Amino acid sequence: MSGTGQITRTAAVSCEEFSYGPGSPQGITVLRYRAAGVLELGEGRQDFVHQLYFSPGGLLSCRQGGQAQFVGPHEVFWARRAVAHEVTAGERQIVYRVCLREAPPLLSKLRVGAATISGEAAALLRALGGPGIPPARALKARARILAGIGETTRELTGSSSNGAGYAMRVARSLTQNPGDQTSLEEWARRLHVSVKTLQRDFEREFGISYSQWRTRLRLLASRVLLETTPVTEVAHRVGYASTSAFIVAFTREFGITPGRQRAS
Repeated sequence: MSGTGQITRTAAVSCEEFSYGPGSPQGITVLRYRAAGVLELGEGRQDFVHQLYFSPGGLLSCRQGGQAQFVGPHEVFWARRAVAHEVTAGERQIVYRVCLREAPPLLSKLRVGAATISGEAAALLRALGGPGIPPARALKARARILAGIGETTRELTGSSSNGAGYAMRVARSLTQNPGDQTSLEEWARRLHVSVKTLQRDFEREFGISYSQWRTRLRLLASRVLLETTPVTEVAHRVGYASTSAFIVAFTREFGITPGRQRAS
């Protein structure tokens, strides 16, 4: 298939598939999912291809074995071939699932987990998840996508594979654990910068303050968790000291209570 997608739909989910060079080690297949509600890609494994998951508009909840983590819109979730995993996306998110026979160079040692994606690679990936891309152009884009994916650092005093700024490095760490209570002052200390510098970098990178960004992240994460987890536990996992404070923040953000969201 080259630039023309196969579309399958149920009442809740649509999936378009775009394959370029199928069967070749240099090939790439992009599946574009969209669900009317929450999208659940249940536990599974592919013994012949590696897989990447990317959602530019929200968070992914990713689980492998007993380990679970969130992956944000500036990251991908990576699973090597033959590794069982499951991925859940929030309501009405678009999710790209990429199948590869070759691993990105910077992920040669990563079995499963979050990885960074550059802005160019993210844009090219979205383009391949749509019609009208000639095969030769798609395969050139594939090489640039693989070059733009790097392993996420968890040590904030180091540098990320894609050279992100201070705010992006904090954001990537918090995405893994939205309930992290680390203050802006502590992040600044770990990064050896002033609080003012880090705050300015958040406003430059995201257009909002650190506290506003963290609140938004926690509420987006909670929408995914509410599908399988009681409200009180969700509040605790995303960092709220009380369930009532979580309910107020969630309702203000989404116009619906967490309980009604969970029941819908």
